[in-house]
Amino acid sequence: MTNKTIKDLALELTVEITEMCDTIKGRSVYTNQLLRSCSSIGANAHEAKYAQSKADFINKLEIALKESYETEYWLELLFRLNTISETQFKKTSEKCGLIRRKLIASITTTKQKTE
Repeated sequence: MTNKTIKDLALELTVEITEMCDTIKGRSVYTNQLLRSCSSIGANAHEAKYAQSKADFINKLEIALKESYETEYWLELLFRLNTISETQFKKTSEKCGLIRRKLIASITTTKQKTE
């Protein structure tokens, strides 16, 4: 597993997806949704760093987790529509999956510490 933070991974993913979406024509409804959900992962992870409480911290990470699931959905849809290549799909999905696993681990650890 990588030592990069969730925020750093999310920034990398957002840059990759933004560059990918810039090349896609005629699917703006889907690419706009993908860009929103993807960029929200990092924004919420960054915001969690400044949470007012452990509950607020968990809430922000859970929002980021939901956004990662949504990002995976839009990636799969674009792949199934033959809008992105299998290579693009696998690369971005794997990074999104890594972020998701890190978010789950952080949420679980924080919840355990608050019990």
